[in-house]
Amino acid sequence: MPIEPTPAPSPNFDARAPGAAIDILLIHYTGMPDAEGALGRLRDPEAHVSTHYLIDEAGGIFALVAEEARAWHAGVSFWAGETDINSRSIGIELVNPGHEFGYRDFPGPQMAALIGLSRAILSRHPIPPARVLGHSDVAPARKQDPGERFDWARLAASGIGLYPPPDLAPEDPPGWDAFADALAHYGYGIGGAGGAAPAVTAFRRHFHPERLDGSPDGQDAARIDWLNAAARGG
Repeated sequence: MPIEPTPAPSPNFDARAPGAAIDILLIHYTGMPDAEGALGRLRDPEAHVSTHYLIDEAGGIFALVAEEARAWHAGVSFWAGETDINSRSIGIELVNPGHEFGYRDFPGPQMAALIGLSRAILSRHPIPPARVLGHSDVAPARKQDPGERFDWARLAASGIGLYPPPDLAPEDPPGWDAFADALAHYGYGIGGAGGAAPAVTAFRRHFHPERLDGSPDGQDAARIDWLNAAARGG
């Protein structure tokens, strides 16, 4: 049974852009020391940030902004040609201290609650698997969350999002330009601060967390090719 969210309304929202389809599920971590502080900030009118849902480490779910409204969680962002990601997405914040305050694994009860909530959201909105994303995917030069400790594979195994199978044979290592082109085809923003490097790191945090730095390798190539084929329905 899905956990019924606890109402915790935030004043920080506005209307979605006219005609914008809700077609992205965007997952974050709070990056704050505790749940109480995160909930307070997301409801503080002076902070100008919010989310649709927050899930604490015990699996408690809080509903802050109605799904039909535009919560303020993505910031300056980009995916597949779109820049107003807030208008197109539903945001879920997971309580976790993040890289600044002692990044740690996401507990089982929190992941179970996320899976239940995400399934409910996907039942209400036609969000393609390839558009279940992390904050770092849409803002790679600014954000690291939910990061390399987040269990994207478990989420995909539960029918939420895409994740390459573990037994993919590596391909020939691609050059930077070829790999950047493949990332852009999937949806990543290439260019801007740091060129392609931030998008490469964001891709790895999501899809290749065993290797966060260095030149693109054969597993990077195999995984992005699998993702692009899966996103096309191949």
